[in-house]
Amino acid sequence: MPTYIGLLRAVNLGGDTRVGMEPLRDWLSRMGYENVRSLLNSGNVVFGSTVRDSARIERELERRAIRDLHLTTDFFVRSAEEWHEVISRNPFVREAADAPGYLQLLTLKSAPSSKQWRALDGAIRGRERVRGDGRQAYIVFPDGVGGSKLTAALIERQLGTRGTMRNWNTVRKLARLAGEAPDPSSDAP
Repeated sequence: MPTYIGLLRAVNLGGDTRVGMEPLRDWLSRMGYENVRSLLNSGNVVFGSTVRDSARIERELERRAIRDLHLTTDFFVRSAEEWHEVISRNPFVREAADAPGYLQLLTLKSAPSSKQWRALDGAIRGRERVRGDGRQAYIVFPDGVGGSKLTAALIERQLGTRGTMRNWNTVRKLARLAGEAPDPSSDAP
């Protein structure tokens, strides 16, 4: 059975997007997903599914979350194989090894055009560096995410699609939880 990684966008930041990880795991299990696990309290889940279409799983989760959990949020689903590929394509290997907390993976709903990636590059006013690759971007925030002017809203506006970010430590932990090969820049088992 294929393993998938699901990321919920902007949950547990306050307001109407609060969801406990135990109720989320139980909900996914009741929907028929298997071996459901979560990581941290920020909406990271790993699960098995006989469905072999990430986009179809995303749509089902979003629709059912509204109905069952009264939660309106985006889900970003990647197969464990896709996640492994995302890790292997990271252009910021040194940053992943030396400062993984400053490297963010932005998963996107759709792949931006070349023009949209150039627009994002033109909007950067600080020392941040972005490399786009299909439905994800790798972003280095050398001064940290918190004070950066390169905000999620600005990124989404320039790219014309929604996304959610996870730091490289979380990306690697999700890969291990999903049973994929570890990141070559990591010393972790």
